[in-house]
Amino acid sequence: MSLDNQGLGEQSAIRPHNRGSVTQEVKGKGVLSQKRRVAISELPELPSEDKELEDQGERLQENGLTFSQMFEETQKGSKFQEGEVVEGQVVKIDSDYVMIDIGYKSEGQIHAAEFYDNKGEMTVAEGDHILVYIERVEDDDGRLILSKEKADVLRAWDEISEACEKDELVEGTVIAKVKGGLSVDIGVKAFLPGSQVDIRPTKNLDQYIGKTFKFKIIKFNKKRGNIVLSRRLLLMEERARMKEQTLSKIEEGMVTEGVIKNLTEYGAFIDLGGLDGLLHITDMSWGRIKHPSELFKVGAKIKVKVLKYDEEKERVSLGYKQLLPDPWNTVQDRYHVSMRVKGKV
Repeated sequence: MSLDNQGLGEQSAIRPHNRGSVTQEVKGKGVLSQKRRVAISELPELPSEDKELEDQGERLQENGLTFSQMFEETQKGSKFQEGEVVEGQVVKIDSDYVMIDIGYKSEGQIHAAEFYDNKGEMTVAEGDHILVYIERVEDDDGRLILSKEKADVLRAWDEISEACEKDELVEGTVIAKVKGGLSVDIGVKAFLPGSQVDIRPTKNLDQYIGKTFKFKIIKFNKKRGNIVLSRRLLLMEERARMKEQTLSKIEEGMVTEGVIKNLTEYGAFIDLGGLDGLLHITDMSWGRIKHPSELFKVGAKIKVKVLKYDEEKERVSLGYKQLLPDPWNTVQDRYHVSMRVKGKV
């Protein structure tokens, strides 16, 4: 502390002598300018401004903050723990990082790559509020390190766990073909066995990649990160509901619409809505055909007539040619005796 204005020289050394006095060697002027005993009471008082600073140290400021405020700032963040998920606000976006304010003494950063979607578009904007995962409260450089992807994964696990407990469905997108089935993104990666893709075994699993479906969780182990899904169970439940509706209104002689599920040498199986009916090859055309594929394709919609319905066995016989004009009814008009016509053997 400088006392030059009160007579203290530039260099001084104070050595204790006895109680109530000190010996002072100085170069300068005033009461302390010569070597002799000086009573403490003779020492000059501190200037008022220096005394005020000594008594009220919190008034000293750096970067606009008092020391007490700076100390409080350093204490901020003690409530934040690594491994927690907290809410933050996007305050800055550049090509490398997205800066997030979570109320800590410094802003946290997340690699910008975590915010781009499959189309390469940024999914957040400045001012947005998002959930983030605290990886490091302070790294070696004193930076707050956050992660959006890890927060998304933890939130997804919680939602999936809740859905599993409540026996609710989850929605996901098939992202890849893997050994034994398909990989599905439901927030985290899950496995869909090939036997659970459809009601009937499917050989071409590639056709499902990129498509979004609802699934039922049939196995869940959070510790091992293992989730097994089923689409087949949902289809069976839906089919059972549709079948009940179809059976309640089906009757012989009615005309209905169905979808061709399968073709065989002897006919075609038509899905009437949870209930399959058989369209025999002899009821497809008034003429002669060798195979149903000459007239129909799998997946096509078709109108058919219910020829016979066995309620006990739940069997339905269908007809297609019965909806077409019977050529025998007009044969006399089209053909005459001694008329020459062409035919196929």
